[in-house]
This record gives sequence, C-alpha cells and structure tokens, in this order.
Amino acid sequence: MSGQNEHRTMTLKLIVWRQKGPKEAGRFETYVARGITEHHSFLEMLDVVNQDLIKEGQEPITFDHDCREGICGTCSQVINGQPHGGQTRTTVCQLHMRKFKDGDAIYIEPWRARAFPILRDLVVDRSALDRIIQAGGYTSVRTGAAPDGNSILISKEAADYAMDAAECIGCGACVAACPNGAAMLFTGAKVSQLAALPQGQVEARERVNSMIEAMQECGFGNCTNHYECQAACPKGIDVKFIARLNREYLKALMF
Repeated sequence: MSGQNEHRTMTLKLIVWRQKGPKEAGRFETYVARGITEHHSFLEMLDVVNQDLIKEGQEPITFDHDCREGICGTCSQVINGQPHGGQTRTTVCQLHMRKFKDGDAIYIEPWRARAFPILRDLVVDRSALDRIIQAGGYTSVRTGAAPDGNSILISKEAADYAMDAAECIGCGACVAACPNGAAMLFTGAKVSQLAALPQGQVEARERVNSMIEAMQECGFGNCTNHYECQAACPKGIDVKFIARLNREYLKALMF
C-alpha cells in the first residue's frame, strides 16, 4: 500500500530561449527536466532544472518571479506559444505540471513585444507599463485618513465596475498576446478604474490624454480587435474597458 503515497515522476524536454543581454543574439537551447511530479508548479520545475544546471557548472535559466501566488504578475513567460501557458485565469506560478505528461516537449520564451526589450533569457523590461501609470494613473485628491463609508456616495454598480478594472496586475500578457503588441487592455483597465469613481473624474481629461500619449511613446501598437488580450489575461480583464478607454479619449478631445 505504500506505493499509493509515491508520486509518479516525469521527464520533460525543455526548449528554452537563452539570451545573455539586450544586445546579444538569442537562441533556443534544449534541456531535460527529470524527477518532476504533477505537484510541482511550473516555476518549481524550473528551479529543479536550474539546480541541476548549477551542479553541472552551467548558467541557470534566468526568469522573473516574486509572490508565486498569482498576485504580482512578474512570472511572465510564453509557454508553448501562449502567455502564462494558456490555462484560463492562471499565471505561470499558478500553472502546475499536472497539465503536462511524461515525455512532453515544452517551449519557453519571454514576452515578445517591441515595448518589452529582453534583458536576459526569459526576463523582459516591462517598465513601459510603469511609465503609462506615471503619466496619469493616479488621482491628486488628498485622501487623508480613511473616510466614513457614506461620505462619498458611490453606487454598487460603479464600485463593482471599478473593482473589475482594478483586478489588472500589469503582467503584460495582453501585450505579449496581441499581434500588434498593444497595451490597450492594460491602459483601458487603469483609465476605466478611475473614470468610474468620483475621485477620478476631476482629472479625467488630462489622465486619458497623458496615458495614451505615454503608451504611444513607449512603442506599443494599436488595437485591431483580435481579443487575444482578454483570452490571455490571467485575471480575465474584459475588452469592455478598451471601449471605455476609447470613449474617455473621445470625450477628452471634444470638451
């Protein structure tokens, strides 16, 4: 009966993008992941591979991670052609090896977008998203201490809408999935979140203009309604926020 407690292990073939720096030529290299169980997360699987590489005196695979709880969005990888591995509402750190089977070949790449230059291996520079936020993703209202719950009346509909938009973690999967490398879903979520609340309406015109200008300066492409962004988003951000972004931009131009 003791065999029931033993985990069956897998051996996997990994085809990984390796690149020493932004100005270096990159290439795919092949590695073997041994002793992997269905209970390993994808990042834990890479940890095992890196430990083996270090023991062999080779350079470990560089990849981004932080919380490993699907909150921070830094574990940005394209797995078998799909950002975050293609599992619905799942980041790479939440992707478990039970999705794969023994003998599988897995292709692992960094985000591919003009606005996200590769720094090393699977790590890209996503600071372009930060520059969009810096351009206008805030309010200048002095909030002070926590106000009474009914001091600023906000309808449940508006609050729910803003919370849905605020769920965006800024991972950049929408950019990586878009054929044009657009950041419209990210920017749309950030603009919509504030546009739905009274605190964000005072600076609405300046905000949408500044954020769209920053988006263009960073080299992101334009939206042509492929909807790949919504499909790839680990938090399920809806393309309705792109429509809201367009409406806010038109209002800013007209008034």
